[in-house]
Amino acid sequence: MPKLIRTNASHQDFQALVVLLDHDLQIRDGAEHSFFAQFNRIDSLQHVVVAYVENEAIGCGAFKPYQGTAVEIKRMFVRPEYRGQRIAQHVLTELEAWASELGATSFVLETGLKQPEAIRLYQRCGYERIPNYGQYAGVENSVCMQKETAQ
Repeated sequence: MPKLIRTNASHQDFQALVVLLDHDLQIRDGAEHSFFAQFNRIDSLQHVVVAYVENEAIGCGAFKPYQGTAVEIKRMFVRPEYRGQRIAQHVLTELEAWASELGATSFVLETGLKQPEAIRLYQRCGYERIPNYGQYAGVENSVCMQKETAQ
């Protein structure tokens, strides 16, 4: 299991992982990347989880307030050489636990059709597809999902 730390967007390892994430998304999303990039700024993220194996930052994720007691999961990423080891699941579980500790009762997120492994992860973790919300409404490549906390 990876070592997980809670931090914020000023953490250098998180910032370095986000550079890799954005590069990956630019390749996957192609011409649509600039549309999605505008919603993925990290400067205001106060709740970030970074995963480590042997002191190497290998994965990350974050959440931010969304609506009421809902939070939005953002910036999920695992370095390619560590994929398939459930690292993202550990990060997501930690984000959900942290958000729940702060009073969150549901989680929403947006991912893309060009990220089928992300969609499978979220489904495996109990997320269900919902109508595209906010800025993603009507965007064909977007997949929005939601999960309620266990009561």
